[in-house]
Amino acid sequence: MDRVSSTPTSNDACLSIVHSLMCHRQGGESESFSKRAIESLVKKLKEKKDELDSLITAVTTNGAHPSKCVTIQRTLDGRLQVAGRKGFPHVIYARLWRWPDLHKNELKHVKYCQFAFDLKCDSVCVNPYHYERVASPGIGECTGPSAGLLVKEEFEGQPSHSSSDAAHSIQTIQHQPAPSHPALPTTTRPALPDTFNSPALLPPPDAANSASSATFPISHTHTHTHTHTQTLHTGHLTLSLSGPVHNELVFQPPISTHPAPDYWCSIAYFEMDVQVGETFKVPSSCPVVTVDGYVDPSGGDRFCLGQLSNVHRTEAIERARLHIGKGVQLECKGEGDVWVRCLSDHAVFVQSYYLDREAGRAPGDAVHKIYPSAYIKVFDLRQCHRQMQQQAATAQAAAAAQAAAVAGNIPGPGSVGGIAPAISLSAAAGIGVDDLRRLCILRMSFVKGWGPDYPRQSIKETPCWIEIHLHRAFQLLDEVLHTMPIADPQPLD
Repeated sequence: MDRVSSTPTSNDACLSIVHSLMCHRQGGESESFSKRAIESLVKKLKEKKDELDSLITAVTTNGAHPSKCVTIQRTLDGRLQVAGRKGFPHVIYARLWRWPDLHKNELKHVKYCQFAFDLKCDSVCVNPYHYERVASPGIGECTGPSAGLLVKEEFEGQPSHSSSDAAHSIQTIQHQPAPSHPALPTTTRPALPDTFNSPALLPPPDAANSASSATFPISHTHTHTHTHTQTLHTGHLTLSLSGPVHNELVFQPPISTHPAPDYWCSIAYFEMDVQVGETFKVPSSCPVVTVDGYVDPSGGDRFCLGQLSNVHRTEAIERARLHIGKGVQLECKGEGDVWVRCLSDHAVFVQSYYLDREAGRAPGDAVHKIYPSAYIKVFDLRQCHRQMQQQAATAQAAAAAQAAAVAGNIPGPGSVGGIAPAISLSAAAGIGVDDLRRLCILRMSFVKGWGPDYPRQSIKETPCWIEIHLHRAFQLLDEVLHTMPIADPQPLD
């Protein structure tokens, strides 16, 4: 019997279809798990014969023929449970039939996929040939004695953290070190959407003088020269740029004439939700500071977390601290932009409103995984200043409008439509100083991530993390609050 005639169709018995699909699995999972996962999918598709045929065609031909979306219902938390384990459905089936060593967030859907996981439709496409792998195998993995920690980190058999707001979950966005390659010719450099017309694509200011050369050499604490290649990752787009990018911001005047602060940032170290040790202040004379896991107490341009003691430290925290290693380098550029270089052998996880915006996400809506050797901009002072002004103005206008609404001065036909505007006004008027302060703060976890991809839902559940207060940004916020005070709610008589 030839191969074509032996391939089952949606009209065949489930057992026959499962047997055929099992023959094409890649071997990364146990046979029992694979069989359960395939049986579950085939049963879900039995009533959607065209999609089941698409799955059979895609898998049995190894994607040689075009195939339609193969969809299942999206669950509340986005995960699928198979044999007591929970994982993202598109990842489970991509591991089964294409990449057995696939890690989460390494998939990007093809353009013609209408129900891709990232599109957040009610149905999720699990056709493994509707996704491409965007991270090179092995990047971010470790070898040797510490390998088990990362394997445990990536294992998806964690309890589900479903909640009422799970549909609006934080997404982990990966930032890999950019591959070194020749600069793209000017004529072929990809045009960027408006969203990316931002300083993230610009070189550090100290590289501006070498804009005429093909690449930007940057040497900090490393003894070898690095070629500056900026890579941006979003949910659906990866851009790598190298070569001359003219930094127009170098010539812009300062945002404020107020003298620069004596310390450009202060760094507080936490274990879970407890601060450990004193807050570390970084002088403006040290634009580059290293935060590492070692024990040198000298200070200045180096904050060593290894020397800090905590009587409540658990064994799990101690294990995580061992892997901070060389840590990260924070670099203040220009008037107050901040770049991060990951020197550790493990990724760091960053909360950055600037990177959220670059990725097209709402502020605070993503966690950014920065891989070893990656060098990336995490804070832009001008963008932060614009956001401060906009939020403060919005809050002030909303507070005034709310006061007018309480007084009955909002024009409109009767009370029709009055409830919804009042709710939105209340939300806008509720923007307080704390909300504005968050714009001036970065948070970064070592070794362990948080969010729906991990068992920890908040950075305060991670074993070792830092909070970085950016002093120039706080100066600007103080000016904004003085020039545009947020109106206090009027007392009701």
